[in-house]
Amino acid sequence: MTGTPRIPKAELTGVRGRLVKALTRRMFGSVPEPAEVMWHHPSVVMDTSALGRKVDKWDAVDPNLKTFAHMAVASLVGCSWCLDFNYFHAHHKGLDEVKAREVPRWRDSAVFSPLERRVLEYAEAMSQTPLTVTDELVQALLADLGPAGVVELTAVIGFANFSTRGNIALGVEGQGFAAACALEPLPRPTSTAAPTAPTAPTAAA
Repeated sequence: MTGTPRIPKAELTGVRGRLVKALTRRMFGSVPEPAEVMWHHPSVVMDTSALGRKVDKWDAVDPNLKTFAHMAVASLVGCSWCLDFNYFHAHHKGLDEVKAREVPRWRDSAVFSPLERRVLEYAEAMSQTPLTVTDELVQALLADLGPAGVVELTAVIGFANFSTRGNIALGVEGQGFAAACALEPLPRPTSTAAPTAPTAPTAAA
């Protein structure tokens, strides 16, 4: 990639465009590049943004776990924009930004709990082609999160694949949100290991 989107950015015009610019600049400091690239079809931007806001409001799973899962997908498939934005999001929302920073090398990091590692493994397993999800991993997550939690986590990871892969296809790269907050740079991702048997859930997980 050259840092230039494969589709030129469009000017956000009209009532909806002015609203998007005002809201995103207030929330993030600048207009997200995916919105500018996709503004050639404003309804796509508005509808996918609305879905993203709904996903963010689901509350059956801890927000840290969902952010880590999204970042794991982004790291695996190579979406630098989603990694940058979710790292910024963790900082902005008061989540665990130390752990968020470690997601790209989670298999080699000692900061994650057994539950967090199962969530990260599930995010990667769902993002492989073909999927590498195992019965054992899902059963462990059911013990951790319950049926509603596993359904929500699965949907969050599905949405993460939708957004990350779209950004990559359109040539959207990291925008510097995290750097603007003076956050430490993200480490380089480690290679994805072959699926292993999940660690049994414990009360302390």
